[in-house]
Amino acid sequence: MSDLEEDLLFQIRAVGLPTPEREYRFHPVRRWRADMCWPDKMVMVEVEGGVFVRGRHNRGAGFVKDCEKYNAAAEMGYRIFRYPAPLIKSGEAIKQLESVLNG
Repeated sequence: MSDLEEDLLFQIRAVGLPTPEREYRFHPVRRWRADMCWPDKMVMVEVEGGVFVRGRHNRGAGFVKDCEKYNAAAEMGYRIFRYPAPLIKSGEAIKQLESVLNG
């Protein structure tokens, strides 16, 4: 688990949200996994690391594969929330998750 994922998981626990399933395999055929998922709520979180250093998610092939994964999850009915470091560190991610999971 990345440091960013650890930070978000700490925040999730601190505000009393249910603990998400980690590395949740959401697709029946593909080996795609969500970083965090609440399957009963059809909510998944992807922690997007490396956005400022041209990480995998920012390069062509990686970006296209991520789009394929996210689109398949949306087609299955999942609500996908993508959080890079600034949104986790500022508290915006946890505010949104509180609203989504408690609303």
